[in-house]
Amino acid sequence: MVRNPLTPHQVEAGRRMGVLLREARGDRPLGEVAAAAGMSPETLRKIETGRLPTPAFGTVVALGEALSLPIQALANLWSSQAV
Repeated sequence: MVRNPLTPHQVEAGRRMGVLLREARGDRPLGEVAAAAGMSPETLRKIETGRLPTPAFGTVVALGEALSLPIQALANLWSSQAV
């Protein structure tokens, strides 16, 4: 299966999500949040920096729970326009 390239909107939404997650993490260590979400620190780092702009839905849900972010706040990033 060949994956279609991401649209500029998808890339920008992924970048905004990464910024929101990084801000929500605050001073908590990256490894601590990654463990709480059931992922590797490298995966979380990629999401926060926008290098992984379209993580799986389950990953987004787990991060929202680990950071006490409502899933709707993360979903809104995909429907909003670039800031």
